[in-house]
Amino acid sequence: MTLRVALIQTRTPASHAAALDHVIPLISRAAQGGARMILTPEGTNILQKDRDLLAPQLTSLEADPVVMGLREAARRLQVSLLIGSALVRREDGQAANRSALITPQGEIAATYDKLHMFDVDLPSGETARESAVYAPGDRAVIARAEGAVLGLTICYDIRFPALHRALALAGAQILTVPAAFTRPTGQAHWEVLLRARAIETGSFVLAPAQGGFHEDGRGTYGRSLAIAPWGEVLGKLDHDEPGVLFADLDLTEVAKARAAIPALANARDFTGPAPLS
Repeated sequence: MTLRVALIQTRTPASHAAALDHVIPLISRAAQGGARMILTPEGTNILQKDRDLLAPQLTSLEADPVVMGLREAARRLQVSLLIGSALVRREDGQAANRSALITPQGEIAATYDKLHMFDVDLPSGETARESAVYAPGDRAVIARAEGAVLGLTICYDIRFPALHRALALAGAQILTVPAAFTRPTGQAHWEVLLRARAIETGSFVLAPAQGGFHEDGRGTYGRSLAIAPWGEVLGKLDHDEPGVLFADLDLTEVAKARAAIPALANARDFTGPAPLS
């Protein structure tokens, strides 16, 4: 089975209305190009790093104006749509960084809250404290769309191989990695991490990204990528401008890769070493 997908690369603005106006034409272009599954990046609905400006704009996933607009677009275009993430308000009042899989009927089929928070002081002097804004999720999620099983992750999750292994063992054929990677870490690690997760699990990896310099002052790396289960690059946007990346996935390649290198089956539990005194 071959599945045509499209990865949307955005430069999301700092308001919902502008974000929706930005992404809808790209999604329409993807559907016109024959994509049956379309994926957007992390922070598709809004990017605003000033907490005081962001907080008043956060709503529930169901009430978010960008999510509502994208659900209508999926229904109108008759495509499956992964909103890579929307920054929303949880039921308990805390903020969440949440992926949402939308059916061609415009329904929310699955959601995933980012597990790993990016709390770091980079050598460049840039700092990030996601845990100061967002509450992490507590479960891994797989979901079915267009005849494929997706394993949902978000951005910084890419650095945690155990998550991707668990998704693959649960049946995921495609690992989704919507991201807003920083430029320093993107230049150093983005492609090699994506290819490593594909090779380790024998999975397709689809990574739609934010790119360029945003209204709120942040810079993101772009370079959206589609990776095959053997680790080869199927397609790449080799820039940080908004755009659409198409890829045709032969899902039989997953079983072939896992049979050739049965790392998922061969792995063994073990006792870790005691720390040296």
